Amino acid sequence: MKKVVFAAFVAFWSSIATITTLQAMGPEQATTEADSGKADAAPAYTLEQVAEHATLDDCWMAIEGGVYDLTAYLPNHPTPPFVLEPWCGKEATEGMRTKGYGRDHSPTAWGMMEEYRVGVLVE
Repeated sequence: MKKVVFAAFVAFWSSIATITTLQAMGPEQATTEADSGKADAAPAYTLEQVAEHATLDDCWMAIEGGVYDLTAYLPNHPTPPFVLEPWCGKEATEGMRTKGYGRDHSPTAWGMMEEYRVGVLVE
């Protein structure tokens, strides 16, 4: 019985030490786009340039100041592609924030968009 209690004690404190170490390393390891200089290197697009990509075969959207090429993602979206087609080539923050009926997309959906980011929107 003593061996089991000792093993549990060691496992518990080892877990605590591991979690503490990972949390201490986290902020130093993580870098943002601004920290790494990528924000300045991102291509800039106007709404006119985004509008040149307004079909399901070439679908760009401007969302929250970013420009996204969502062409490859459209077949994977939970709704049929024709639902997203009106947003292709446009400023689509409203569509992302409301889904057309007042309900925001999930944090997971927002995070998935980064894979499709091609630049930033400029005035």
